[in-house]
Amino acid sequence: MSRIVPFGNPLMLGFEELEKMMERLSKSTQEGFPPYNIEVIPPDEKLKITLAVAGFGEEDLDISVEGSQLVIRGRQHEQPDPQTRYLYKGIAGRQFVKSFMLADGIKVAGASLDKGLLSIYLEKIEPKVKITKIAIQKKETEPHLILNKNYEETPQKSHKQEETEE
Repeated sequence: MSRIVPFGNPLMLGFEELEKMMERLSKSTQEGFPPYNIEVIPPDEKLKITLAVAGFGEEDLDISVEGSQLVIRGRQHEQPDPQTRYLYKGIAGRQFVKSFMLADGIKVAGASLDKGLLSIYLEKIEPKVKITKIAIQKKETEPHLILNKNYEETPQKSHKQEETEE
């Protein structure tokens, strides 16, 4: 069975990175720990991601933006007391990595930790639309570059050059 490539349309140029991002996203949605909420905060539609990180302190958490990906890492540094005996142990003391893909125009504004809830605040920044006019050159006035098999740029000979070299 062949795989359907959503960005295989010849009119969608340069979307390979978006396709890779969607593959990473589909893998990361299978992570269930820690649980989280994503809220929209009116009036200016800011976003807030809240993660339940009970047992983690500020020194146990790391928040970073890597490219277009928000990454939250948690690692508890405390070692359990070897003398402690449990009848039942239901509190997970494990490390985690949770990542969220950020769209263009989404910036991290800050984070806070309160009562076992880590809140990360995101802002939407309206991108400025840039319109660029492309001038059309006559064939004789501008040398055209073509790619050879080694992907090096080489100038293409014009008809005038070919006639003078012979």
